[in-house]
Amino acid sequence: MRDIKNIEAIEMTAPQEENFMRKIQAEEKIEPKDWMPEAYRKNLIRQISQHAHSEVIGMQPEGNWITRAPSLRRKVVLLSKVQDEAGHGLYLYSACETLGISRSEMIEQLQSGVAKYSSIFNYPTLTWADVGAIGWLVDGAAIVNQVSLQRTSYGPYSRGMIRICKEESFHQRQGYEAILELAKGSPGQKEMAQDALNRFYWPALMMFGPHDSESAHSQKSMEWKIKRETNDDLRQKFVDQTVKQIEVLGLEHPDKAIKWNEERGHYDSSDLNWDEFWSVINGNGHCNRQRIEHHVAAHEEGEWVRDAITAYNDKKRAKKAQNAA
Repeated sequence: MRDIKNIEAIEMTAPQEENFMRKIQAEEKIEPKDWMPEAYRKNLIRQISQHAHSEVIGMQPEGNWITRAPSLRRKVVLLSKVQDEAGHGLYLYSACETLGISRSEMIEQLQSGVAKYSSIFNYPTLTWADVGAIGWLVDGAAIVNQVSLQRTSYGPYSRGMIRICKEESFHQRQGYEAILELAKGSPGQKEMAQDALNRFYWPALMMFGPHDSESAHSQKSMEWKIKRETNDDLRQKFVDQTVKQIEVLGLEHPDKAIKWNEERGHYDSSDLNWDEFWSVINGNGHCNRQRIEHHVAAHEEGEWVRDAITAYNDKKRAKKAQNAA
């Protein structure tokens, strides 16, 4: 009897899967109420929630400098940027909730270590130049990755990325402008800018993830058009665009092996320290424990606000029901 039911389920699913793949190939968006394979849904939840966690955790290293920004203008710009990142997290959590997972479940996964966030945010911001380097390099790498996500196959994610990319573009420009001012300043300021570049360049390249051959999710993500470009292709784009930016700054490139390859039409570069990458991913970075501890503390301190909102909404619904009766 069980075998018959399994056969019937397969027969019912086959046309749905064919229609799903037809939409993917025709560049039609998959919407929350559409049928989708369970593996597609889980892949999206993993990627979108990781993206949301990265935006929220990414507020910490820069938020640490809001009170110490060197001028009122820098303070206002940085405050606006950190607020944008909170908004990005909200867009992405909301998009992920359309897949049937709750916000509280996603946050529990983050705080328990089940879900990951971008490894770059486990590096400390030691100087003001680090804040500029994050805007220039980290948000620059994010833009390279996220521009193609505007065309991702899942509708809510795609639409959210359009807004996010516009704001990330602002973040990248303000970071580069801050580094440019330091690079054109005193010898001490230029040295500070060079130091920040040296420390954040390599972790920024690690943001694109492992080599394609070692990525557990890339193949299916490409097939379903969740991702449009591979990790290695995106990393190469970032390497290529950064060379000229470093030249304009008048700084030294951290990769002494960087060299234009005429045949490939790209720059050849050194390989990354993959031992460091996996170590940070697995929780052994400079700030892994600090970042999560801070998130847990902030979440617990804000519990009374969430309880108050829930109680107020319950009261409104009860009053509405009473009036209707």
